[in-house]
Amino acid sequence: MDEHTLRETVLRVLGEVAPEVDVTRVNPAEDLRDQLDLDSMDLLNLAIGLFQATGTEVPERDYGRIVTVDGCVGYLMERGGPPA
Repeated sequence: MDEHTLRETVLRVLGEVAPEVDVTRVNPAEDLRDQLDLDSMDLLNLAIGLFQATGTEVPERDYGRIVTVDGCVGYLMERGGPPA
């Protein structure tokens, strides 16, 4: 999966975790916890949603790496993205 598709996937999952958010207005470099007032449960749901959407597991020790959209995309790219 290419970077563009992963970014769309991350935004879709974010929209499922925080349905009140207009994902087109999210700053991809800003911490989602500050920007959208996400809490630890929302971050857990984001990690679960990313796993369901991509097949890439995000262990709790890596949650700090998925606190921005750019971070999520980079993490998924580094981990090889979803299975083909």
